[in-house]
Amino acid sequence: MSASAPRKILIASQGDETRWKEAMTTRLPDATIYTQDEDYNPAEIDYALLWKQPQGMIKNLENVRAIFSLGAGVEHVLSAPSLPANVPIIRLEDAGMAQQMIEYHIYATLHFMRDFDHYLRHEKEGDWHPHDVAEISDFRVGIMGLGALGAAVATSLSNLGFHVSGWSRRMKAIENVATFAGDETLDEFLGQSDILICLLPRTRKTEGLLDSARLSKLPANAAIINASRGTAIVEEDLLRLVDTGHLRGAFLDVARNEPLPKGHPFWNHPKIRLTPHIAAATRIGPAVDQIADNIDRLEKGETPAGLVDRDIGY
Repeated sequence: MSASAPRKILIASQGDETRWKEAMTTRLPDATIYTQDEDYNPAEIDYALLWKQPQGMIKNLENVRAIFSLGAGVEHVLSAPSLPANVPIIRLEDAGMAQQMIEYHIYATLHFMRDFDHYLRHEKEGDWHPHDVAEISDFRVGIMGLGALGAAVATSLSNLGFHVSGWSRRMKAIENVATFAGDETLDEFLGQSDILICLLPRTRKTEGLLDSARLSKLPANAAIINASRGTAIVEEDLLRLVDTGHLRGAFLDVARNEPLPKGHPFWNHPKIRLTPHIAAATRIGPAVDQIADNIDRLEKGETPAGLVDRDIGY
């Protein structure tokens, strides 16, 4: 693409493409921007902005210079057939999601710390039964996944007074948070997590990571919060450990199959709370700013922020 040629950008999303196009047009007025239902030549597309795009779309973008994910995950891009080997894949690093994740996890963590899970059951039973209020510092919260969102949640919960630790594939340093890294430390980390928060990306290594063996490493009466990817937890194992009493319960924003099928045992389970994948939505304004800034970096020959390492999947 010559310096004077207008950029051609394709938006293909299960979300509101019209709003994305309006925002991108405002931010990059010299670009030609298409949605997937408009008439465009795939071979002329310079940049693709994708979220759960149609099967086979990427293989037709033979001259695409970079692919941007319009959500926190990138598995919908990495799993696409005929994905070009050398095209940069760029994820959103925050785009307004961190604050929403903080709010969600404060709510879900307090649900267990303040015994609201028990009070919900008492309410249905007509049982006026107050519990002693626990000390917040006595609750050990473990966070799996210390990317931008996990680190923000860890810091916020630590600031509230929780005892917070975090685990990731690579060692991270976060003020007032005890950090663990690598498979060899996972059992130790799980063993000191009274509330386990899962904020892992979806990769080959995180698929089914929290199975019966690993969930059993949690302390008796521990609780699970998952607002990342439903594939990280083996649902049958989680149910079994909740039903046998080893786990206190779960607060789930995601499931292996979404929307959660009718008749799934999570529905109406007395110890499982569900929300429909709403923990953090992408804010279009901040996301468009990130994408436009990264296009500028790419065209200057600089490394974009949020560049995905294909080998590790994020």
